[in-house]
Amino acid sequence: SMKKTMCSLGGAVTVLFLVLSTAAIAAGPLEEIRLTVDTIIGILQDDSLSGEERQSKVSTMVKERFDFRTMAQGVLATNWKKASAEEKDRFVELFSQLLEATYRERIDTYNNERVEYDSEKIRKGRAVVETRVVTADVEIPIQYKLLSKGGEWRAYDVVIEGVSLVRNYRDSYREIVGKEGMTGLLAKMENKIDELKNTEAGK
Repeated sequence: SMKKTMCSLGGAVTVLFLVLSTAAIAAGPLEEIRLTVDTIIGILQDDSLSGEERQSKVSTMVKERFDFRTMAQGVLATNWKKASAEEKDRFVELFSQLLEATYRERIDTYNNERVEYDSEKIRKGRAVVETRVVTADVEIPIQYKLLSKGGEWRAYDVVIEGVSLVRNYRDSYREIVGKEGMTGLLAKMENKIDELKNTEAGK
């Protein structure tokens, strides 16, 4: 179900946003991600910031680093072509809100994991960066897929322990669109975002 998918992706999304965020000018995608992590960790550990300020700073960087439209196209797959221009725009808007809201719900679970950077491969304007998040108990392999756009590397997918974020959403959303159309999917996404915002407001 969609709800189960969202829950299972919560931790993944947290790691995703912690690592991919700022418009760092660097030699390549691996260095950009390394600089991004340092920036994000600095924000999370800055006790002079209020919770709202911390969220706002991270949110700004998330928007700069992610190519949400490319991600949205990958998630909707063949349904992207069938959607109207208005549906596409609304889906991109909701999809970005959903990832961000899920992240904000989970941000408090961050507890100083260490990130190791293993390799980068660049080919024809695309890159794959291999990293690991190292905790006291486990190592979590995380692969980032990025596109070069306007001299910046922007993420369009992340693969955590062999599971693609885009593919996970694609499978869940395909089922919903098949049963309820784009209208049904957009309504479900709006409801989920409201749920996440209400959870936050109650804290």
